[in-house]
Amino acid sequence: PRYNKTRCFETFPFPNLTAAQAEHIRDLAERLDAHRKRQQDEHPNLTLTGMYNALEKLRSGEALNDKERTIHAQGLVTILQELHDAIDRAVFEAYGWSDLANVLVGRPGATTPLPNKTAEQAVAEEELLTRLAALNAQRVAEEVQGHVRWMRPEYQAPDAVQTEADLVEHPDVVVEVAETTQRPNWPKSMPDQVNAVRNLLVIGPQSTDTLSAHFKRKPAKSVEQVLAALEVLGQAQQEAGRWHLV
Repeated sequence: PRYNKTRCFETFPFPNLTAAQAEHIRDLAERLDAHRKRQQDEHPNLTLTGMYNALEKLRSGEALNDKERTIHAQGLVTILQELHDAIDRAVFEAYGWSDLANVLVGRPGATTPLPNKTAEQAVAEEELLTRLAALNAQRVAEEVQGHVRWMRPEYQAPDAVQTEADLVEHPDVVVEVAETTQRPNWPKSMPDQVNAVRNLLVIGPQSTDTLSAHFKRKPAKSVEQVLAALEVLGQAQQEAGRWHLV
């Protein structure tokens, strides 16, 4: 697997924080960052990899070897553990999932494969992933309606002035497939993508390929995602290979 910010970060369903929760998590994160930097400044040979390998051993209950005991002492790894556990509990609380925090905080392996996880931990991790997937689907539906929960709106969407997209049909909109050099770019935001597809469907039923052909580089996969979201919301459906508004 390879990290991709578009798939992994931009689509991740972060919690809808209150101001107090955001401040609390920010404070804990800054304390964590300061702790790691301070210990590394004091011990130039100390690495984050070494610190976190020692932390994982602490969580699993394994004995530390001589090198790891030195890392533990230099990195004050017990404090590192306490800060991470506090952050995890604060984030679970922000999601409203403190029931899972009681089972998962401080456990080894996180959600990665580990052969000797307890059944309780494995079940809780599966529940966590299920809830995140459900929340992601909910956020997709919200964004189709024009409600985007920006993490940093002043940076991500400085020109955004509305939170609800206008999803009313516009029968007078006429869109033709232009020459390649005249086709518009595929919109970047979900609300704009939805409006673009809906405006095209107002003309009449069209296939995914035809809809994609209205834009440069024919973004078929992105068009399919918008159509799927509209279908889930009961606003579009496919018949005989062509999509139309409901």
